[in-house]
Amino acid sequence: MWQFILDHWQAIGIIILYGITTLVAVKALLETKTTGKTLAYLMLLFFLPGIGVLVYLLVGMNRRVNRIYSRKWLSNVRLSERLQTYLQQENRQTLTEHSALVSNKTGIARLLFRDSLSPITADNEAILLLNGEEKFPLLREALLGAKHHIHLEYYIFEEGIIGSELIEILQAKARAGVEVRFIYDDFGSSDINRRFLKQMRASGIQVFPFYRVRLLANRLNYRNHRKIVVVDGHTGFIGGINVADRYINHPDYRKAHPDWPFWRDTHLCIKGPGVHTLQFLFMGDWNFCADVDMPITHEYFPDIPDTGDDLVQIAASGPDSERSSIMLSYLAAINQAEKSVYITTPYFIPNDSVLHALQQAALSGRDVRLLVPSVSDSKVVNMASESFYEDLLTCGVRVFRYNKGFVHAKTMVVDENLSVIGTANMDIRSFDFNFEVNAFVYSKQMNWKLTEAFLQDLMHCTELTLEAWVERGRWKRLGEAVVKLFSPLL
Repeated sequence: MWQFILDHWQAIGIIILYGITTLVAVKALLETKTTGKTLAYLMLLFFLPGIGVLVYLLVGMNRRVNRIYSRKWLSNVRLSERLQTYLQQENRQTLTEHSALVSNKTGIARLLFRDSLSPITADNEAILLLNGEEKFPLLREALLGAKHHIHLEYYIFEEGIIGSELIEILQAKARAGVEVRFIYDDFGSSDINRRFLKQMRASGIQVFPFYRVRLLANRLNYRNHRKIVVVDGHTGFIGGINVADRYINHPDYRKAHPDWPFWRDTHLCIKGPGVHTLQFLFMGDWNFCADVDMPITHEYFPDIPDTGDDLVQIAASGPDSERSSIMLSYLAAINQAEKSVYITTPYFIPNDSVLHALQQAALSGRDVRLLVPSVSDSKVVNMASESFYEDLLTCGVRVFRYNKGFVHAKTMVVDENLSVIGTANMDIRSFDFNFEVNAFVYSKQMNWKLTEAFLQDLMHCTELTLEAWVERGRWKRLGEAVVKLFSPLL
């Protein structure tokens, strides 16, 4: 027997490898919900059997099925049940009183409420913040004015000039008796060292990592990409800007890093009842990280006087969601556009539904424009994005590539009454893998400001033409086609 094994060990090894590959392929078929992603995994498994199995076990297993997030999901459900009656009442009343402003976007508002209990709220002031130069001064002001609590949640939080300055404010507030809770993503903020965390905790700041990264686990694949700040339950921040010095386009921050590109990003400050939904999301994430059940009290959900005329609704989704609310809300916004759709995203890897919606909107005569980086921070992702441009250009979608630096903003402007600002890219990772959050603002004034910012960005872009793009070279087209096969996994 042993001699037979020794004589045929290579054949036996191949049989065992393909047997394991077949079992993993069956698991992928049963657990992966999207056809494109399933085909990509199957190709990876059978073309690269050993490596493919390892990749799938590390990043491909469907943790939604395995209920890794069950604690977070259950705590969110408990919170939802307590707030459901109030939310239903508020949502119905707001839609009735502001039907003229919401207009044909009522379907989006109803979708978000029915799918994730996110109400559309009135009497908000939404402040558009372009780049870190506008965000961080206002954030400092809000933190310094905190009286009861400060809640922060960031994908990337670095200890540079900006990060250290914010932590000093948080430490001072914590020592003064303000409740300070801080969630950082364990992968995105991997540079935070223990000394820094120890100092925060010593001052009274409650700090927890989101889903600690461990070896040989697919936790790398499911990250908290949200950027949320809530101060005293009435002021909130949401958008694409993390806490890192490279988000500030100021010479003083770039002396040590002359190679940093100009960083174009967009954030939003919300003052008003819309902050309550951000608070609800933070509390759900906190319950998961800290394994506690934060109380729903008046201190966290205070009565807020009328602060503005903007309607705000929050869209959030993640691996714990039954459906991708972010993707569905993008899809609804594109489909319900009457005149125009302007999209800015650093990573463009749409699923078939979003791609077809953009094509349909352009073919129907809508003004559809897509603004992306000229050069991405990932060559593979850049090639995957480029593989979709020809399909868009042939249908009349206008594609612009930003040349001034790196555009990291995630925004959408639809017609004259809807603006979307948040953390979700127009890609499959944001739709399916990451915890994301977007703000839908129904406001003509905000729409005008975001449209103006988009048009200003176009001045630093090169527009692609179909005639020039189809001549880009056979080898480049072949590379894009190969990468496109695996785009659902990027």
